[in-house]
Formats: sequence, C-alpha cells, structure tokens
Amino acid sequence: MIKVAILIDGGYFLKRLRTVRPDIDVSDAGPVASAIDQLVRSHLRQLNETHHAPDMFQLLYRSFYYDAKPYTGREHFPVSKTAKDYAKSEQALFRKNIFKKLHGRPNFAVRLGDVRRDKYSFWVLKPETQKCLLAGKRKANSLTDEDFVPALRQKGVDMRIGLDIASIALKRQASTIVLVSGDADFVPAAKLARREGVQFILDPLWRKIDSELYEHIDLLRSGFSRPAKDVRSGA
Repeated sequence: MIKVAILIDGGYFLKRLRTVRPDIDVSDAGPVASAIDQLVRSHLRQLNETHHAPDMFQLLYRSFYYDAKPYTGREHFPVSKTAKDYAKSEQALFRKNIFKKLHGRPNFAVRLGDVRRDKYSFWVLKPETQKCLLAGKRKANSLTDEDFVPALRQKGVDMRIGLDIASIALKRQASTIVLVSGDADFVPAAKLARREGVQFILDPLWRKIDSELYEHIDLLRSGFSRPAKDVRSGA
C-alpha cells in the first residue's frame, strides 16, 4: 500500500482560499481549519480511487501545514505616532487560533517559520503612493498612516517545506507527496523527490503555475472543485 504525505503551504493556501472556497469566512479560524481537513480528505479520496484501501486514511503518512509565527512586536505608526500592539492584532490572533486548532490532529504536523522586521525601518511606502509622489501628484506633507505598510518578511517557511520533501523522499517515508502550493522555488525539491522514485502531485488550487514547475511534477490536480470564476489565467 502506498503512503502519502500532504504538504500545505499555509500562506499560499490562505490567499487562494477566498477564491476556491468563497463560501468560507477566511477570517474565522474554525471554518478555515475545517477547510484544511476537507482538502486533506479530498486528496486521500482521489488517491484511494486507484489504491482501494479499506480506509483511505490508511494511505496517509502525515499532513504538514507550514506558516510563519505572527509578528508580535509593538510599533508606532509613522505619521500619527499612534502605538500598535501586533500581538493583539486580528491577524496574529487568527494565525495563533489556526495553529491551535491544527495542533494535536492525528498524523498532522505544524511547521512554523518566523516573521522578522526590517532592521533599518519598520514602515515602507506603498508602491502606489511612491508612484504618486514621484509623478508629483502628491506631496510628502499629504501622507497618512494609510500610505505605509510594515516591512515584515517571512523566514524559514519555504526552507522547511523543501527540507521535508527531501527528507520524506530520501528516507522513503512516503511514496507519494502532494504539495499544495504554486511556488516555482520548489522545483529542486520536486526534482529530487522524483529522482528518488516518489510520485509528486501538485495542487496549486486552480492557479496557473510556472512552466518549469509543471515540467517537474507527475500530476496536477486540486482537492477543491474549480471555482465558478475560471482562474486558469492566474486571476
């Protein structure tokens, strides 16, 4: 019997969820966690149509969910100088709630990278604001807090995904890997897995993928039905 590892790029999943599951409130951790469970079950069900296990969950080696810990610093807005505690922000609370709901699920692992701020400046101008300033359409004294975004970067998420793909393939822990993502940076990991004899299935959640990534997978399919809006163009 085959063993399947299902790897979900959490940041990518959350961005696409609004499109592929418009029925779900993407700000509510409960329905979002349920959607993750549904995605895992759907992939197992599709694989079991070929492998006919008495219980499709017998196919599962482990599911993995990757994301970054939310930023929890306290910062001051650049114009108003009003303080904001990011540890209490809606996004931080939502992320923590998601992780809490996923922890403890059978055969499920949560892998977390970090979010770091720029060491020189926490705030950067939005691209559209920069364009207006450079074109002379706005003046610097017209700027408000809404013209800035925090300079935060995820660290270690993609690395953890790549390392797990390599480890699973080299240790023969699974014979099939399902990756829920659309990032071409995973081409080297996909190539390694296939060289080791692992079937590599990509689920980009109906988003168009880079041709190089498509070249190095065995199968392209989604655990969710195609949304009403055709997103093959990358919408």
